[in-house]
Amino acid sequence: MNMLTIGNMKKEIKIMQTSAQLTFQDKLGAWKARWGINRMNYKVEPGLYRLGNPNENSPVLVTANYKLTFDSLRKELSGLDTWILVLDTKGINVWCAAGKGTFGSNELINRMAIVQLDKIVAHRTLILPQLGAPGVSAHEVTKYTGFKVIYGPVRAKDIKEFIQSGMKATPEMRTLKFSVYDRLVLTPIEFVGTIKPSLIIFGVLFLLNLMGLGPFGLVDFYGYMGAVIIGCVLTPVLLPFIPGRAFAWKGWLLGLVWAILVNWLNGWPSNPQYSLLQALGYVLVFPAVSAFLAMNFTGSSTYTSLSGVLKEMRIAVPAIIISIVIGCLLILVNSFI
Repeated sequence: MNMLTIGNMKKEIKIMQTSAQLTFQDKLGAWKARWGINRMNYKVEPGLYRLGNPNENSPVLVTANYKLTFDSLRKELSGLDTWILVLDTKGINVWCAAGKGTFGSNELINRMAIVQLDKIVAHRTLILPQLGAPGVSAHEVTKYTGFKVIYGPVRAKDIKEFIQSGMKATPEMRTLKFSVYDRLVLTPIEFVGTIKPSLIIFGVLFLLNLMGLGPFGLVDFYGYMGAVIIGCVLTPVLLPFIPGRAFAWKGWLLGLVWAILVNWLNGWPSNPQYSLLQALGYVLVFPAVSAFLAMNFTGSSTYTSLSGVLKEMRIAVPAIIISIVIGCLLILVNSFI
């Protein structure tokens, strides 16, 4: 990104240049962020950016400084001359930052003052993403800055049509969708987040084997990994099709099916390969693991609210802990028999 400094004002205004074209590095960075690599530091500098050759009458778009969000917006602006005002959301996307308050009225007002936006453009209109609305009080922004807030479409791909139609949004542009693909692209980071605790669990099981408190073998390994995949991937993908409302419940249901399948694959009930205690242990542990991981997906979903998440956690977390503890004890006791 090139930088332009306007120095003929009382205070220098730093304006950064950007482009609608994404480079290989941009695409590689996006892929890495999806897989949780350098995710917490994947951000751009807050401030004012120019895309193309904007003038004092060009539209001003507001977004977050999470680079994936910034790139998603700018790549849809090909052929347009616009200003992009990037707020300091601590590297968090618009929707999550609006909930946390970092994509909010105070940050927007302060950022406008820092870049002296009123001296850059002649009009008094800001285009904000619709998903940022929960964090911004439009009347306060107007009161303190004189700028009118207009909420753009939900999806960045509609922003060009929105601008070219005189900033009029169709019902389709206002509709929030969370398709199978939208959910699927969020699952890699959910899965990667389980790797570290899973390695710790496998390490503990290995030590127990060395101490003669096992054996914990192949069935335990693929049974646990199946529960992880169900909680991190399968439940999010099938979310609207699984009965019930609570994420933990949805994950538990699929986890229960998996636990029954694991026992069936190992001969239950006609020709069991291990004891009833171990089979019951799997029925208690695997669904609970899937339930916990599925509940984590609430932070990535548009299906729930903060109050709903807190209520679900108060009920589900104790039940999950109790189920896992009892299940592990049954499996451990079985190893002594």
